Amino acid sequence: MFQRREFLKAMSAGLLVSVLPNLSYALAPAGYQRLLVLVELKGGNDGLNTVIPYNSDDYYRLRPSIGIARPQVLQLSEQVGLHPAMQSLLPLWQKQEVAVLQGVGYPEPNLSHFRSIEIWETASASNQYLGEGWLTRLFRSQPTPPGFAADGVVLSSQNLGPLDGGARAVVLNNPQDFARQAKLAADQQAGAHSSALSHILKVEGDIRTAASALQQPVMKPPANPADAPTAPPKAVGGFAQAINTLADILQNGTRIAVARITLTGFDTHGNQQPTQARLLGELADGLALLKARMQAQGRWDDTLVLSYAEFGRRPRENGNRGTDHGTANSHFLLGGRVKGGLYGQTAPLAGLTDGNLPYAIDFRQLYSTVVQDWWGKDATSLFGQRFGRLPLLRA
Repeated sequence: MFQRREFLKAMSAGLLVSVLPNLSYALAPAGYQRLLVLVELKGGNDGLNTVIPYNSDDYYRLRPSIGIARPQVLQLSEQVGLHPAMQSLLPLWQKQEVAVLQGVGYPEPNLSHFRSIEIWETASASNQYLGEGWLTRLFRSQPTPPGFAADGVVLSSQNLGPLDGGARAVVLNNPQDFARQAKLAADQQAGAHSSALSHILKVEGDIRTAASALQQPVMKPPANPADAPTAPPKAVGGFAQAINTLADILQNGTRIAVARITLTGFDTHGNQQPTQARLLGELADGLALLKARMQAQGRWDDTLVLSYAEFGRRPRENGNRGTDHGTANSHFLLGGRVKGGLYGQTAPLAGLTDGNLPYAIDFRQLYSTVVQDWWGKDATSLFGQRFGRLPLLRA
């Protein structure tokens, strides 16, 4: 008899199942027709070398070896700027389509990779343990429409993250792999009569429904070459591949509410500069590619991109030209309806020796803004309390 362990093994190759007051907003919520793209910077990206307080002598005092030289910084204001590898984000910044979120964190932070990412992906307090991802809880209480192929798609990772615990979520590298693995699951169904498999078979049914949508032929390129999706020349690597896979799925007409893409390698305890430069370049080029693909489909105004990571890094560099686990971090929100600019608080480094940074934006404020103002759903009941939303979106 086909058992649960065998089922999961067969499927693993391709899929698995505020700092500002609350204000009134002009953006009329459109429900799950609007797409959320979560970008996980796995390992804990160093926010201080991403959004750089280049006008701070304390920054260079704390980072004599790995600090980014002032002339190299891509200046956003008189105080802060971007890592030079993030040049591809400047056109979006100039169009005010990037919100730079400084000091994102939560109270009583945990510096364990495993526990801190669990806090972020369940939207729990640091002393609270929840068994389901925050998006899973949302979709259970406020479901996606019946015509959606799945609640969400997960790329570049086998971990469901915020979709863990029961969401109709699909993990895939490309639509063809997904369809093939879903067929394998269907074939294994024969002869399975145990009541213990009833839930698995229901999930498998949802998977086959999603596979049917995802394996539709990709639409032909538009007749006008100017309308065709084009990739920025530097958009290469696994992150860009995941973005192209997502864009191909959406171009087929498949409807989902959320996608999560993981870019890994940010745990830079040693020799940080070349590793982070490569990863931030891949991130920025990939985000520029995502805009190009979504804009070509007429979807950029209905796409919202939010980065997250388990934590930031310590302000003081370590003895290996790297950084150790820290607390508050810098993140990005992008999209055609984003009110671009600087939000939160520039890292307060004056007088700091070997401590960590306080947070200025609770990450659940960002989630509440997405749930309430992007999707028009009830955030207070989802999170069990009210978190002040941020004025990050425009009509």
